[in-house]
Amino acid sequence: MFCSACGAQIQPNFSICPNCQRPIAAAITPSLPGRFDRHVHTLGILWIIAGALFVIPGFILVIISNMVRFAIPVHEGLGRFLAPLVLSIIGGTLFVVAACGLLVGWGLIRLQPWARMAAIVLGIVALLHPPFGTALGIYTLWVLLTDQGGMEYDRLSHAA
Repeated sequence: MFCSACGAQIQPNFSICPNCQRPIAAAITPSLPGRFDRHVHTLGILWIIAGALFVIPGFILVIISNMVRFAIPVHEGLGRFLAPLVLSIIGGTLFVVAACGLLVGWGLIRLQPWARMAAIVLGIVALLHPPFGTALGIYTLWVLLTDQGGMEYDRLSHAA
């Protein structure tokens, strides 16, 4: 519990705020934005940025896949067919990853109930993409995997 006047943490058995001396009945608010709220909001913004950054190489690969057949000689039939296909598949995969990052970021900012589990899964996958993906994955898991974080996220998502 927190004091609405000064923001100090208050023990449940206190009758006045030890910091600003206001009566508890007038000073308590059930949910002031706290540390966890700020971390979840920051995490959502970081996932949106990461998703947006995956759009750029996906777009470039799709454009290159359409132009690569002109660079491969005519007598290379398999290369003219396979190279654009592989580049299109990789570019499409990057678009799917970008969409997942954008969707999870939006869900975390909006405190959607499904976004916590989706962000944990993406955080585990992001651990394999050093250095920035690893940092984002560690931050995601640090914020969302604690028992207190899970309970706090559930409380906030039901309140939103």
